[in-house]
Amino acid sequence: MNTTPTSSRLHIALFGRRNAGKSSLINALTNQEVALVSDIAGTTTDPVSKAMEILPIGPVVIIDTAGLDDVGPLGELRVKKTYEVLNKTDLAILVIDGTEGVTEFEEKILQIITEKNIPVVGVINKKDLSNYSQLQKKEWEKRLNLKLIEVSARNKEGIEELKMMIIKKAPSDDSIKLVGDLIKTGDLVILVVPIDKAAPKGRLILPQQQTIRDILDTGGIALVVKDTELDKALKSINNKPSLVITDSQVFNKVGAIVPPDIPFTSFSILFARYKGDLEELVKGVRVIEKLKEGDKVLIAEGCTHHRQEDDIGTVKIPRWLRQKTGKNLQFSWSSGMTFPADLESYSLIVHCGACMLNRREMLYRISYAKEKKIPIVNYGILIAYVNGLLPRAIEIFKEAKRIYEEE
Repeated sequence: MNTTPTSSRLHIALFGRRNAGKSSLINALTNQEVALVSDIAGTTTDPVSKAMEILPIGPVVIIDTAGLDDVGPLGELRVKKTYEVLNKTDLAILVIDGTEGVTEFEEKILQIITEKNIPVVGVINKKDLSNYSQLQKKEWEKRLNLKLIEVSARNKEGIEELKMMIIKKAPSDDSIKLVGDLIKTGDLVILVVPIDKAAPKGRLILPQQQTIRDILDTGGIALVVKDTELDKALKSINNKPSLVITDSQVFNKVGAIVPPDIPFTSFSILFARYKGDLEELVKGVRVIEKLKEGDKVLIAEGCTHHRQEDDIGTVKIPRWLRQKTGKNLQFSWSSGMTFPADLESYSLIVHCGACMLNRREMLYRISYAKEKKIPIVNYGILIAYVNGLLPRAIEIFKEAKRIYEEE
């Protein structure tokens, strides 16, 4: 459980007014002093996350947020951060202060949660300190059109009932696979992993680890080789591999080695489908042909990392795009959990593989770009395109291939 990546966990976020007891509720749910608790309203300033396990759901991340009724310039920024958490929330818990009841703040956040199609659990906290009647509770439920569970975070009353409701409401989609739906039991899959100065010392990067695990879960056979050993590996095996998956940065080299009759793609393209919308990202790549002199391109990454001398986001992709288009393009960068709201000035967004983002966050970013009518593509699709290998790299994804050819 401790080694499950955050991006692969169910994200459960608590929303409510200041001093509604959100932090106390998280401590009660986790049975740990995770969040700072105080009688002073506004103790929680930035979102606070805690990894835990709720059986039978499995690994989850519980997120504490600032109060929706925070005030002042800093308060407005905190509330903005709270609303941003919704973009990665898989399940929302609406916490109502039992001593205060339902207000316009709960109504507003519930409306936004509903509009985003996020399942929600309603909680009346501070049961031990409140004197509301059951008739009032029914009125609150009618006002919100939401069943409310009564709890006391301080005395840990109602916590098990809340956990049961979380289990009941938690979304599940086991149909989304990285590679498991592309292979069958006994299939051999070759994974090409360059070991260079950009590779982390002593370990594989997250997309490679997750892909290997998905192959093993499907009953497949994973053969991991460096790009320098790929030719030797292909000649040494008796059975033809069902699939070859490569790191995007050696696309050209690997594409020249893998025979045309062997399916071939990249980790980043797999993640484009697993974390987002492969078809929409494939549409975005066609815009590269139409970029004009001086057009602005946003390069967005879901994490922050130490940049190497020939960094892919800040050096290689700008170079490839300028070479491919022959235009002097202008580049901007964003990284981490914040995605720019002002996209209108950009002609294209190039996003990373999103291995550190959960699926809901990446889908939000794609849909927001689509809403603003800004084409978006991810690293792997772009790299395959500039190397002339995209049609082959998406051959196994029939709908994406059809869309690419139509565009």
